[in-house]
Amino acid sequence: MSTYAPEPRPAPQEQLTVSPAARPYWRKLALWVIAAVLGAAVIAFVQVRTLMAPVSAIPEPEATVVVPARASATQIASLLSERGLIRSKWLFLAYARYAGLDKRLKAGEYAISPADSLGQVVDKLTKGQVLTYTFTIPEGYTLAQMADVLANKGLADRERFLRIAAESDFDFPFLEGIPKGANRLEGFLFPDTYRVSRGVTEEQLIEMMLRRFGRVYTDEFRQRASQMGMTTLQVVTLASIIEREAKKAEERPLVSAVFHNRIEKNWYLESCATIQYILGEPKEILTYEDLAIDSPYNTYKYGGLPPGPIAAPGESSLMAALNPADVDYMFFVVKPDGSHAFARTLAEHNANKRKYLPKN
Repeated sequence: MSTYAPEPRPAPQEQLTVSPAARPYWRKLALWVIAAVLGAAVIAFVQVRTLMAPVSAIPEPEATVVVPARASATQIASLLSERGLIRSKWLFLAYARYAGLDKRLKAGEYAISPADSLGQVVDKLTKGQVLTYTFTIPEGYTLAQMADVLANKGLADRERFLRIAAESDFDFPFLEGIPKGANRLEGFLFPDTYRVSRGVTEEQLIEMMLRRFGRVYTDEFRQRASQMGMTTLQVVTLASIIEREAKKAEERPLVSAVFHNRIEKNWYLESCATIQYILGEPKEILTYEDLAIDSPYNTYKYGGLPPGPIAAPGESSLMAALNPADVDYMFFVVKPDGSHAFARTLAEHNANKRKYLPKN
């Protein structure tokens, strides 16, 4: 007798069937869902593009916006939104965070136009494209005049600038051995045109101008000074007098020669520019009382160079101080056109004075 038993078969599964009449309904529903999703995506895309677009579709003047130091992305977004420079602060935040730029927004003063797109605004802030301002320090300016220029430009507080120049520490080799004091940096803040951003400190301004001097006063200058037995302070001091005396660049080596010749013969320099420095302002005609002022800067009263520079010399005056012309002139007098008449003897000099100086 066989003991074989057939294996049990699984029960047939029920299959869901859609009647032919119902199929069009499901197709329509699926199409409606797809259309709705696509429509929502299109609407969202258009909305985002609209919010990322410039506030104004036509060119408009730029607004000045100051982003405070340590401002958060949220604070910056609110600032821009309040100024009407972006359409949505929430989209600004979302865009910046998605791009990983929300922690890279930089403080500073910016020029932003309502015609800038959101992407352009974020790009400016992350690249730190801040507004810059130029100022020019003419050759021959004193420290006090520089402070006036910076104060008038709104870039520095005048008194703070002068106080920091007198009291702060500045690590530059050419300042070694010069004691702190009101005149310490006279002559060493190089005259030039500079570009800075708003918020630059007085310390940074001074550092920048000292660095510029260091780039101009190279090893070549120092080696030449050593050959002539002069210190950097003496070179800058003489160069500052040359700067104030000679307005024409081609005459500076001649003026330098006069002063070198006088120093070599132990004559007083008798520079009117040093008297004007003592007076604190230009004076066309000096009196005998002016020439008698008791000051170490009075080169009519004290021999040799004054204790320090009287102005900021330019590169050509520094060159002239170290490279005097090979002449034996001992005197010069200014002509009406600003040039000079040079003389070897006192008799020649007196003749030049009678010829070129105004009659009293």
